[in-house]
Amino acid sequence: MIDRLYSDPDLVQFYDIENEGGVDFYYCVGFAKHAGCVLDLGCGTGQLAAALADRRRVAGVDPAPAMLDIARRRAGGQRVDWVEADARNVRLGRRFDLMLLTGHAFQVFLTPEDRKAVLRTIAAHLAPDGRFIFDTRNPATEEWLEWTPERSQRELSHPGLGTVRAWNDFRHDPATGVVTYSTHYEIPDSGRVLSAESKIAFPTKESLAQMLDQTGLVVEEWLGNWRGEPYAPTSPEIIPIGRLR
Repeated sequence: MIDRLYSDPDLVQFYDIENEGGVDFYYCVGFAKHAGCVLDLGCGTGQLAAALADRRRVAGVDPAPAMLDIARRRAGGQRVDWVEADARNVRLGRRFDLMLLTGHAFQVFLTPEDRKAVLRTIAAHLAPDGRFIFDTRNPATEEWLEWTPERSQRELSHPGLGTVRAWNDFRHDPATGVVTYSTHYEIPDSGRVLSAESKIAFPTKESLAQMLDQTGLVVEEWLGNWRGEPYAPTSPEIIPIGRLR
């Protein structure tokens, strides 16, 4: 399930440039205020986990060594327990006050079986009074329609390479709901283009609710965006907040 976008250091170097901060980061920092220990599943390059580790015990799990290499080197990274593992089957033998799975990492799990396996991992690590939160894009908004070369074209300021041109393109399979998208980075001067193909799923809120119930989890609140607004059918995000049943 690891694609080159997350496993190839040449591509991973752009991850933080494209994903620095954001409303999800600041919402989760505030949400974790009273948590004494946190598990960040799919922690990526560790931006959120390292920020949370300033005041509490934090573990970060990710299957991509190239992402964890950056996580270990970042400021505050020495305070986090980094674990290279798959969110579907990792078992740390510990329970946490808060479980996070952000950055739409839940969408890399393409089948209902894989998604239920991740939810069972959350249930296995939650403390009796612990809470979980994760995000997935709402398929009703068809965000993938924006991932054309024309609409997605952008310029990134890379500290070593200068201005890098980036863009996406996509294919959507209506039968499975899986979107296959490509990410491209054109390196200045050489004109070399680095590319990676990724696949993500867009589960519905109804299917999520059923899977959460089947895996022993209860949703206390559904958010529709990282500003904390309630979920509505046209919300860009599906964000369940809950606990063990």
